[in-house]
Amino acid sequence: MKRMLSLSLSALLLLSALVGCGGSKDNSGTTNKTPEEYTEAYKTSIESARDAELNEAIPVITSTEDNMAAMVLPLIGVTDENTDAFAVAISPMNVKAYGVAAILPAEGKSEEVLDGVNAFVDQQKQNFQQYLIDQYDIANAAKVETLDDGTILLVMCEDQDTVLDAIKTSLNG
Repeated sequence: MKRMLSLSLSALLLLSALVGCGGSKDNSGTTNKTPEEYTEAYKTSIESARDAELNEAIPVITSTEDNMAAMVLPLIGVTDENTDAFAVAISPMNVKAYGVAAILPAEGKSEEVLDGVNAFVDQQKQNFQQYLIDQYDIANAAKVETLDDGTILLVMCEDQDTVLDAIKTSLNG
């Protein structure tokens, strides 16, 4: 009897340890991550969807303290107050319609962040409408989506569908 009880308790402890290693999940079945984990996942997903040359030319910004943050983040409306995590790669020069971003809005700030992202897309369309028609076509084809976990994705680049799919696959994997 004692042996059976010991084996049962051991099995229960092993099972609880295995369940604990699986990551925490909320009631919707999505994995809870820290803001730092979201940021790292976003950055890795964006960099993996691009080539090395683009990663060097247009770096991914993950902090308002980054050297380029003051120039780039206002273009898309990202602040410490309206986001919990983000990774943003935007061309600050007005010669290329390029923007890839993954943003986790702070609680109650989804609409504000989405408005900022959409305003950026609209501005890029306006900038290139009469200037560089090939860049206008890229801006016009931009994709903005909200994922199940609340992440807002922006993909404005050549072959945006492939890049969007690669980022979504990476984030969901």
